[in-house]
Amino acid sequence: MKMKPTKIAPSILAYDLGNLRGAVEIANKGGADLIHLDVIDGHFAPNITFGAGTIRALRRSSRLKFEAHLMIDNPRPYVHDYAEAGADTLVFQTEVLDPASFDALFAVARSYDKQVGLALKPETDLPKWVEERLGRLTTILILTVNPGFSGQKMDVNQFPKIERISKIVQERGYETDVEVDGGVDAQNIDEVAKRGVNCFVAGAGVYAQPDPVQAIADLRANADAARGGD
Repeated sequence: MKMKPTKIAPSILAYDLGNLRGAVEIANKGGADLIHLDVIDGHFAPNITFGAGTIRALRRSSRLKFEAHLMIDNPRPYVHDYAEAGADTLVFQTEVLDPASFDALFAVARSYDKQVGLALKPETDLPKWVEERLGRLTTILILTVNPGFSGQKMDVNQFPKIERISKIVQERGYETDVEVDGGVDAQNIDEVAKRGVNCFVAGAGVYAQPDPVQAIADLRANADAARGGD
């Protein structure tokens, strides 16, 4: 099976929230592959960020793919809003779903021609029902920090889970991106990449760096080197 390309996904939550267009422009200039949008409702995680209206406004600023990570307790009433706002991929939290509710969300998202992902909190192992649906997902997102705030340190205790999920995806030949979010930076991205990850969300690892544009290039170069790419 051909190796999946490395994807760098800057998380704009780590930038100045009064200048999110600036965050998007940095991602554009840095050659990012997608933009990660953390939508938090103040219930699922202890923070409130932004909603569909912000995504709609930012959509005009970039041709990059938008990945909306919906950290909300009840995504069903809002899936239409985020699809219509211009998100290309909708990533839902496994913890608020069961097989039936996920299948319903999946059907709605696909009716808008959107891609679908699932995310796992650090304490959540891969449920059987998610494993059975991995091949239908564009992304399986493994959080290495508790959701809510940018700038947290990566929990390396998540590495065995990352390896297990990556192995399942690889052995079954799924096209699913294995994505990690939480404390990713140029100094540790190689350790993450070695465990089968091909998509890397970086917040402070991009936007807290002296040169955020160069930081994107550094992340890619270090990940490619660890993965055996060019």
